[in-house]
Amino acid sequence: MAIDAGERQQLIRERVAADGEVEFAGLATDFGVSEMTIRRDIDVLESEGLVRKVIGGAIAVGKTAEPPFEARANSEAAGKRHIAEAVVTRLRPRETVLLDSGSTALAVARAIRGKGLELTVVTPSILVAVELAGEPGTSVLLAGGLVRAGELSLIGADAIEFYDRYNCDTFVMGVAGVDAKRGFSDYHREESAVKRAAIRAADRLIVAADHTKLGHAHLVNIAPLSAADVLVTDGDPRHEAVTAAADSGVEIVAVAARS
Repeated sequence: MAIDAGERQQLIRERVAADGEVEFAGLATDFGVSEMTIRRDIDVLESEGLVRKVIGGAIAVGKTAEPPFEARANSEAAGKRHIAEAVVTRLRPRETVLLDSGSTALAVARAIRGKGLELTVVTPSILVAVELAGEPGTSVLLAGGLVRAGELSLIGADAIEFYDRYNCDTFVMGVAGVDAKRGFSDYHREESAVKRAAIRAADRLIVAADHTKLGHAHLVNIAPLSAADVLVTDGDPRHEAVTAAADSGVEIVAVAARS
C-alpha cells in the first residue's frame, strides 16, 4: 500500500539523520515513486533547513561528522563484503599491508582470515587488530595515538609519526567520498591526516569504496584520484568518478553487485 507524502517525507528525514546523505534514485526505488516526486520531497526538507541538494541527491546540513560506525557497518554490508574479497585477491603472500580503519577496512580484515597469506598488518584500527590477532602466520602492528570513540581508531600526532617507522608494500584505504574533481575525501580531519601519512608509508595504494561513495566530496581532501594504484568498487564503471580515476591511470576493479 502506497504511503502519503507526509509519511514518505518523515521516513526520508529519518534516513538523512541516520546516514547523513540520500540519493534521489535510491529513494525513488525504495518508495516506488518517480525521482521528480522525491525531488519535491527533498525541496520540503531543504525548506526546513535539514538538507542541501547536491548532484544526484542531498546531504544533511552541517554534516561534517560521519554517521556512526555501526550504521556504516550495516549499510551496504553485502557490497562491502564482495569488495573486500576482491581487495584480498590483490594482496600478495607475506607482504606488509597497511590496513585502514572504518567499516570497509574491517570487512577486508575479515576477508583475509583463513587465506593463509601470512601478512604483516599495520593498522590504526583496534577492531582490525582484534580481528586478525589470532590469524595463523599473521603479525599485527597497532598504531599508537588517541583512541577515537565509536570508531575505535587511533588518531593524532602519535598515530601519524608511527608510520614514519615503517616501509609498507600496500595501503588498503577506505574513504567517504570519491569525486571526479575533488578526488578522495573524508569527514574527519584527524582521521584524514592519518590516511595521508599511511599513503606516504606505502608503495601501493588500493582504495576500496562502495557505490554510495561515488560522486561525493566531503569536508577533508585526502588525495587526488591519481594517488591510487587500484580502485575497487561495486559502482557503475561508467560513473563519472570511476571514469575520471581510470583516466588518471588508476586500475579499476569492478565488483558485480550481489546479495
